[in-house]
Amino acid sequence: MPHAALIIFAFVTLMPLLLIVSASFSDDAMLTRRGFSLLPQGFTTFAYQYVADTGAQIYRAYMVTVGITVVGTTVGLFIMSLLAYALSRPDFRYRRLLSFLVFFTLLFNGGFVPFYILMTQYLGLVDNYLALVLPNLVNVFFVLILRTYFAALPGEVFEAARMDGAGEFRIFLQIAMPMAGPALATVGLMTALTYWNEWVNVLYFIRDPEKVTLQYLLFQIQQNIQLLQESDTFASLGVTIPAQSVRMAIAVIATGPAALLFLVFQKYLVRGATLGAFK
Repeated sequence: MPHAALIIFAFVTLMPLLLIVSASFSDDAMLTRRGFSLLPQGFTTFAYQYVADTGAQIYRAYMVTVGITVVGTTVGLFIMSLLAYALSRPDFRYRRLLSFLVFFTLLFNGGFVPFYILMTQYLGLVDNYLALVLPNLVNVFFVLILRTYFAALPGEVFEAARMDGAGEFRIFLQIAMPMAGPALATVGLMTALTYWNEWVNVLYFIRDPEKVTLQYLLFQIQQNIQLLQESDTFASLGVTIPAQSVRMAIAVIATGPAALLFLVFQKYLVRGATLGAFK
């Protein structure tokens, strides 16, 4: 009985995703007339062909998104781990001051205008990939999760390493980091999803169409579809745009890799979120 309940719950949870995938392979006219179903109606790959007509542009956008996701997640996870480890050590001299600065950013921020001036006027990051990496490099909430996890690790292990002559940085790399694997996987996954869904900073700081991310490009395609639908020229010619099926195809393309990444790291996500909970 418990297994049957779990199977039903899993099916209900997956149903929206199955409906989206089915709709992306459906004929737009039949989809509009009959509605969504678990099986494609008038099976066609036209929606994906429509998106793929952007050619090299969508390939470049994919590469940009993958690049900033890999670089941002790797560098950001290392920096956040260093900060969290320092905050978790009770013998760290500047622990209170650093903790105050970290918590302060949770309560106050300068707002968008100072942020935009800093990025464009002082750092000069217009049309620069760093404009997509730096803003999300350190997330204070993730730092607090890692700090709590590091603080829960047995201090005897660190003391034994110090007695053997290991330095603090070596203890961090060779002892603390491997022991905090579930928490690092959890934070790394959430950081990767943040970078994968990046499009707002592209809107603010990127002018070169060859440097836009996948999410921003798909947003542009969807906006173009809406404009074509509202165009009197297309309406007078009787031309219809496969709006519904294309939107569903865009959703599949945008979320597919992130969903696969979640499936790979889901066991670490559950364990890390539980063991790294606030006390």
